Formats: sequence, structure tokens, C-alpha cells
Amino acid sequence: MSSINQSRRRIFSRKKTQAIHLPWVDPNIEFTDLCTRCNKCIEACETQILIKGDGGFPEVDFSIDECTFCQKCIQVCEEPLFDLTILQAWNVKAKILDTCMAHQGIWCQSCKDACDSRAISFTLAIGQAPQPNIDIEACTGCGACVFPCPSNAIRIQEIEPCS
Repeated sequence: MSSINQSRRRIFSRKKTQAIHLPWVDPNIEFTDLCTRCNKCIEACETQILIKGDGGFPEVDFSIDECTFCQKCIQVCEEPLFDLTILQAWNVKAKILDTCMAHQGIWCQSCKDACDSRAISFTLAIGQAPQPNIDIEACTGCGACVFPCPSNAIRIQEIEPCS
């Protein structure tokens, strides 16, 4: 009995990349099937976080700055990519990695200071640096916490939908 090479199975997956594209993309479409790579959204982005990613498709780079949800990318796009009736701009949230300075015993709260939605809090403990916690319900996935993190310990990633 031969084993299936799981990495090769991704070739047949409809999801072409794990990249975060634009906010309010209709979840019922495949972004890369409809995006024409015209770059209008990249040029319009007020925080300049949109970059040309794999295949020239626009991707969000939170290491540059945050998404302010200004919708300028949507306003300049001529393709039927968006659904503004969706309450959340996208299905991404912040995740704190083990490389967080607080996990190493160093007092740092730069992510909390940058979080406008107050989704990041810290739990105090005697004899330890305060430990970070993310309120997933409050997190907007804006990425404001990513850039100021001195240890590059925060990722914005897609979350699994609740069944």
C-alpha cells in the first residue's frame, strides 16, 4: 500500500494561496479567479500594505502597517470581488507565537499599545512578565499589532469557520 504525498495534493486544491488578499472579498468566490492584477488597489491603499504577491495578485503585508478598513481598495476595483454585507472584513485574526518576548520573561506590551480594538490584554503573574492574551471576538484582524512587535511574534492568519 503506497502512501499519499500530502504536499502534492495541494496542487488540486481550489485555494491557490494562504495569502491574505483584500478585506470584504466575497467568500463564495476564489479571489485569484476574478482579480485582474490591475494594481489599482495597491496604488489606492492608504497605509500602503498591499503588495504584489504570488502571481502578481495583491496581498496584505502587515509588517508594513495596518489595515484601516478605509475601503479605498474596494472603491477602485472594477471586478465583482467584494461583498460589503459581510459584517467582518475578513476571516483573519492575530496569533501570538512562542517567540513573544513576554514568553521569554521580558516585559513588553507593544502589541497591546497598538491595538485600537483592545483585543490584546496581558495577565499579571507574580515573578513573571505579564502574558499576552487575544480576545478573538474583539480582534478585527487589522494587523496593527504586527509592525510594532520587536520580536516578530505576531501573525495574522485565517481562522477556521465555526461549524
